[in-house]
Amino acid sequence: MRRLPLKGLAAALPAALALVLAGGAAQAKNVCTVIADAADGRVLVQEGDCATRVTPASTFKVPLAVIGFDAGVLVDENTPSLPFRKGYPDWIEAWRQDTTPARWMEHSVLWYSQEIARALGEERFGAYLHQLGYGNRDISGDPGKNNALERSWVSSSLKISPLEQLSFLARLYHRSLPVGRAAQDMTHRIIGSWSAGGWTVRGKTGSAFPRKADGSFDRARGWGWFVGWAEKDGRALVFARLDQDEKRTAGPGGMRARDLFLGEFPARGASLD
Repeated sequence: MRRLPLKGLAAALPAALALVLAGGAAQAKNVCTVIADAADGRVLVQEGDCATRVTPASTFKVPLAVIGFDAGVLVDENTPSLPFRKGYPDWIEAWRQDTTPARWMEHSVLWYSQEIARALGEERFGAYLHQLGYGNRDISGDPGKNNALERSWVSSSLKISPLEQLSFLARLYHRSLPVGRAAQDMTHRIIGSWSAGGWTVRGKTGSAFPRKADGSFDRARGWGWFVGWAEKDGRALVFARLDQDEKRTAGPGGMRARDLFLGEFPARGASLD
């Protein structure tokens, strides 16, 4: 089996919910599902194209949290609390409020990510991505737009493959990234958590649209990520799931990818025991 430097996953939802969620499968193609044993790096499941890089979208909040805590821009779950200001991205109501690191991760608040990136500055921001070995490490942003600190990780220059997500998350799970342990501990504490089928699953969703040749967004082909790890009875797995819509579909692709992945996991988990 293929080996990567890894650690932690698995989840389960009731079979009835899995059947309901399966109804959305026709609207999205599973580009990649990859699961590895965190203890020894064995890839246990690898389906689809797991090597092609695409935008990390909001899954980038995980490495950005590591960077923010290590750089001192973020202090703990509740600090800093930053106020919402007119002109910030405010696509949903949850973004129009004062936001802490924990709330940022829970509600995937884009403007808070932008404020962290601005506090770091482009040179330091880029240096951290090279230090972490994250994806293609390209924060140049959209050509000619000078928006590296605003959206390089959303449908822009920064890209990562599911296998690279897996490797990064494994190192984070083991607290073996080349940054301080405290930054990695704090990141663990603010990542979302679900209980399913006896597994404790921690992860992050991400949603974004590919770009067409003219630079506009292809809203019929949205990406949906769910990445993270899970633990049960002393065992840990790391996972990455990437879906892509086949037609324009309501709701964030990342949340749909998460729900489908969790709904499928009872059967997968049983086969990996």
